[in-house]
Amino acid sequence: MQAQFHSSIDEIDRGQWNRLVPDKNPFLKHEFHAALEHNDCVGQKFGWLPRHLTVRQAGRIVGISPLYIKTNSYGEFVFDHTWADAYQRSGLQYYPKLVSAMPYTPAYGERLFVSRDVDKEEVGRFLLDETLSYARESDFSSIHWLFTTAEEGELLKSAGMMERLDVQFHWHNPGYKDFDDFLRALNTKRRKNIRRERRKVSEAGFRVRIIHGHEATPEEWSRFTDFYTRTFEERYSLPTLNAGFFREIGEQLGEQVILILAYDGDGQSVAGALLYRSDSVLYGRHWGSVSHHDSLHFEVCYYQGIEYAISHQIERFEPGAQGEHKIWRGFMPSLTRSYHWIGDPQFCSGIENFLASERKALIKYKKMLDMSSPYRRTDYV
Repeated sequence: MQAQFHSSIDEIDRGQWNRLVPDKNPFLKHEFHAALEHNDCVGQKFGWLPRHLTVRQAGRIVGISPLYIKTNSYGEFVFDHTWADAYQRSGLQYYPKLVSAMPYTPAYGERLFVSRDVDKEEVGRFLLDETLSYARESDFSSIHWLFTTAEEGELLKSAGMMERLDVQFHWHNPGYKDFDDFLRALNTKRRKNIRRERRKVSEAGFRVRIIHGHEATPEEWSRFTDFYTRTFEERYSLPTLNAGFFREIGEQLGEQVILILAYDGDGQSVAGALLYRSDSVLYGRHWGSVSHHDSLHFEVCYYQGIEYAISHQIERFEPGAQGEHKIWRGFMPSLTRSYHWIGDPQFCSGIENFLASERKALIKYKKMLDMSSPYRRTDYV
């Protein structure tokens, strides 16, 4: 097997890359990474430098690990700022580091994807070994595999990587017939609350329209970009995506991109949400609006997504990171996993102790959240 690191996704054949992507995950696809690069959403400016790893056998790609050299921790959603501060206080450099992740995307998925017709464990370990060798040779402080699958977690743990847990809130579809069927699974209080929120949006005169990526016009993408940028800036955060990126993913990923726009009584679009889908999962990513409207966020970001998932028989809806309020709307706590290699032995030991303590607290936190279930029964997964 031959390994090669790439400084641009365009160095890699799109067909060979996408052949290995499981579940047609939009964030793992060649087109997603290409759109980020083509529109300067990654690179030196934002501290995401592509170093994707491919493994070839007989000239054919049989293994891939999406990798980025990071010069900061922005857009990762697994927070290691305290680790970086500890390094700095000790006179050491935490950056650059190596990260296997989808930029600005806290979505669960594979970080080591392997062709189905080869030994998965053998190629997976080869990908890991090459990544570790590259990190040591380049003097990176650490490697981080973020939001990985449980199966990959077993391979990473067996190779000595430290596991870190977190909690997100996911909606699961056991086979609901329609939105009302979903509501019947909830307790009376939560069912009434959702109906009241949806009624507020309807009575305020808002109309919601769902557009797939290839159907959206440049003007609609420009309008959504305004929503996205405004919301980030209001939260004193950095908007890294742009209209060019949104247009490109819409054109390239087509029906895997879902743009939801809300219009007021005058027919003006005032808010929007961007979602993506694989074969089995719906992902909520970005929301923005020109002003606050009671319950409109819940309608556009959650309830429209649930309706879409039911009508398209999608198994799971991941609406993004954080947000305990999602429980009341049917999204239950789910553990997510990331794995870490720390080059400095002293820091590795300290971080390992921190993660063990954090793990206990997170498992206790999840159990507490489970008790807040809005469902009349517990078989929501």
